[in-house]
Amino acid sequence: MKRFGSCSRRRAMSALFAVLLGACASATAPSAPDAAGAVSYARADSARLDAKSSFVSFPVTDGGRTWSTAGILRVPYASGTQPRPAIVIVHGSGGVDSRGEHYAAALNSAGFVTLEIDLWAPRHVRSAAERPRNVGETLPDAFAALRFLSEEAHDVDPTRIGIMGFSWGGVVSMLSATQANRDRYATGAQAFAAHAPLYPVCWIYNRAPGYEFTELTGAPVFIQAGTADAYDRPDRCVTLQQSLPPATQAIVSVRMLDGATHAWERREPDATINDPFSHEGQGGPVDLRFSERATRASTEAAVAFFENRLGSVSRAP
Repeated sequence: MKRFGSCSRRRAMSALFAVLLGACASATAPSAPDAAGAVSYARADSARLDAKSSFVSFPVTDGGRTWSTAGILRVPYASGTQPRPAIVIVHGSGGVDSRGEHYAAALNSAGFVTLEIDLWAPRHVRSAAERPRNVGETLPDAFAALRFLSEEAHDVDPTRIGIMGFSWGGVVSMLSATQANRDRYATGAQAFAAHAPLYPVCWIYNRAPGYEFTELTGAPVFIQAGTADAYDRPDRCVTLQQSLPPATQAIVSVRMLDGATHAWERREPDATINDPFSHEGQGGPVDLRFSERATRASTEAAVAFFENRLGSVSRAP
């Protein structure tokens, strides 16, 4: 395991730097603002009471190239079960933001180890406009994260590692469930044991090259999406599930959140973006609107899914 304090290679340092920028503010600030907007200095308001955070990097190899991908590893302080299940968290096109930290906190509180990875730092991506042309280009990073948790994170049960992600990361979570991608990118018999993609652009599967979603590994897939998401028709994720072979339908479930837009749990200011993949590939504007109701529902459902599929973690008092 390579931790930030001991990493000597400039390439790994470059990858970690972007993660540090996003984390240092919360690490060095007195505490989170209270309801009135003032800074709270109360001990109980710390965001790091449930888990120990470490900045890590791990090697990724594909097509004769090797690079380092960075991430934030969070290990719950107390748990009655050893080793623990773990979840890889993958960001969207805009990069690491409040969504990953939110789900990590919920999962840590439930006793799960989390590894939130940064796909963009090693690729020097500074905005969504600079992202890779194909989501498949980032699958090696997800499987390298699986390998890292399986082989180097000694608190983790390698047979109980799940993956979740948002938008681009949701597509990564979907594609990592196929047998072909597992065979191509995983090490040995390693495989993700559960997949929880959020708004993973359902129209694209089995319609565009590189987005085949047919023969799966057998691990369950739980899709959550919003009916007001401009990437898809409101029924697109459901019709995708219904179009799959019966045996595959049995392990793929869909939950639609009424009125939720794309990125409903994103706490940054609401925005409207333009993406050529939106409106089922026609392109156009996409609203990103925070919804507390949808955020609560999707978070509780995601935690319950992983507890059901990977085993709940009894936490010590």
